[in-house]
Amino acid sequence: MGDRLTLSWVNKDKALMPDGDGGYEWVERDDPRVTEVRLLHQGDRVGEVADTADDNLLIQGDSYDALHALAKTPEYAKRFRGKVKLIYIDPPFNTGQAFQHYDDALEHSVWLGMMRERLLLIRELLAPDGSVWVHLDSSEVAYCRILMDEIFGRGNFAGEVIWRSTDNSNNDAKTFSADHNTILVFGGSSGWLSKSLPPDENKSSHYKNPDNDPRGPWFDGNPLGSPNPRENLRFNLTSPQGHVIKPPPNGWRWSRETLQEKIDSGEIRFTSDGRGIRRRTYLWEQGGLPPSSLWSDIDETASNRRAKTELKRLFPGRPTSSLFKTPKPEKLVRKILQIATDPGDIVLDCFAGSGATAATAHKMRRKWVTVELSAETVDTFTKPRLEKVVYGDDLGGVTKDVNWSSGGGFRVLTVGPSLYERVGTRVLLSDWAKGAEFGQAVAAQLGFRFEPDGPFVGAKGRSRLAVVDGIADDVVVSSIVSYLEDDERVVVVAKGAAPGTEQVLRELSTGSRLLKAPTDLVRRGRVVR
Repeated sequence: MGDRLTLSWVNKDKALMPDGDGGYEWVERDDPRVTEVRLLHQGDRVGEVADTADDNLLIQGDSYDALHALAKTPEYAKRFRGKVKLIYIDPPFNTGQAFQHYDDALEHSVWLGMMRERLLLIRELLAPDGSVWVHLDSSEVAYCRILMDEIFGRGNFAGEVIWRSTDNSNNDAKTFSADHNTILVFGGSSGWLSKSLPPDENKSSHYKNPDNDPRGPWFDGNPLGSPNPRENLRFNLTSPQGHVIKPPPNGWRWSRETLQEKIDSGEIRFTSDGRGIRRRTYLWEQGGLPPSSLWSDIDETASNRRAKTELKRLFPGRPTSSLFKTPKPEKLVRKILQIATDPGDIVLDCFAGSGATAATAHKMRRKWVTVELSAETVDTFTKPRLEKVVYGDDLGGVTKDVNWSSGGGFRVLTVGPSLYERVGTRVLLSDWAKGAEFGQAVAAQLGFRFEPDGPFVGAKGRSRLAVVDGIADDVVVSSIVSYLEDDERVVVVAKGAAPGTEQVLRELSTGSRLLKAPTDLVRRGRVVR
C-alpha cells in the first residue's frame, strides 16, 4: 500500500460540516455531529406509496447526512446498503460561478473533501455489480479521477464518457470553446459490465427486403473468405447455371458441407446470372453493441440548452431567469439508464437539482432515491416536476420515447437536525431530543430497528432497546427487565442514572447494559454498536 497513488489536499484528515450559512467548516473526523446518524422525517406523500423503505424517496437536506442515514439506519440500510444499481451524480463543478440555486464557488480542497465524504458513502450503497457515474467538466475531473481510483479501486475504472453538452460553440473563447462534459464511470466491487445497446437506426438503414424474405431486412456484403490461408477450404463451386466460381484467395470461410447448408437455407445465394455468390446478413442477427465513450449526437442525448427548454415547458409562464440554471436533459439520463440498469433497479442521485434523474428513472420504471440540499429548489422545481410525472402532466423529455403515461408515487423526507450541540468542548443533547423522537434517534445511533413495543423502542437480534427520557433508577430498570423474554437482554439509554442503577441492571439481566446520553452514545466520537 505504500506505493499506492493517492491525492492529497489541505485538511484531508478532517471532515466537512455545513456551517449553516451555505458553506462548510472543517471539523475532526470523530466529531459526533459527523459520525451521528440523522433522522429522516416524513413529509408529503405523492401518488401511490406503501409508506415503507420500498417507496421512491425525495429527500431534502445535505447529501452527506441523507446518504449516511440510508447506509446506517437499519430500516433503510436493509434496502439500500449494497443494493443500488446505478448512482449518477452531477455535483457542483467548482467553476467559481455563483448560481442562484446553489453556491458552486467552493474552494478547491473543500470541493475535494465534500466529494470524498459522499463517495465513501456511495461506495457503501453501491451494489457489487452496480456502477457510479460522476458528471463533471474540466475544472475538477482529473482530480476526481484520482480520488475515485483511491476509493473504488483503479481496477474498477470502467471508462469516461465524453458528452457533447452544447450545440453552439463559444466564439468568444480565448483558448478552446468548452463544448463537452466528462462522466467518470466506476464499477462496484465485483466488477461492472455495460448493457449492449440496440443498433443505431441510422446505421441500419442499408438493411432492405426487396424480395420479401421471411427472415426480414437484409444486406449483401459480408465476406465469404477465410481471414487466414486455409488450403483445405480452397475449392470451386458450381452455380445452377453451370458457371464455376473460384474461392477467395485464402479459401472459403466454411467447409464444403457447411457452405452447402447455407446455400440450401438461402443465407448464401448465387447472383441471378450465376457468375457470383453473395452472403445475406439479416438485421435480426445483429446483437446489441457496446456503448461508445463518445456521445456527440445531439439528437440522441440532447444538450444543456435543450434541457433548459424542457424546464420552460414544464413550468410555463416562469421567467427564464428564475429557472434552474444547470439542468441535465432527460435523453442523456435515459441513455445512462439504458446502459446501466433494468426496470425495477434502484437509481440514486444525491445532487437532484431540478430532478431530471428521478423523473427519467420514474418514466423508465426504475426505483429511485434523490437528494437535494436546497428546500427552495425542492419546492420550486424538484417536487413539482416529479408530481407532473406521477400524474401524467409531463409530456416532454423522454415521455413519448419510453411510452410513459402516469402512475407510481414517492415520499418526501427531510433530514432532521443534529442530535448534538457543542458548547465549547462539551457535547450536549439538542433541545428537541425528547419523547418518542429521542427514542427514535437513539435507535438510529445504536443500529436498532425502531420498533416501539411497550417499554422498548428498538430491536436487534435478541437485544431490545429502552430509552428513558430522564433519570434511570433501580425501579425503572426493574420494570423494563420484567418485560424481557428469558433469552433477551436490554440496552437502556437514559439522560442520567441514579447511583448503583447499572449494577442493579446487570444483576437482574446478565448481558444487559446502561448507557448515558450523550456521553456514552459518543465514545471518542464513534457511535457505540
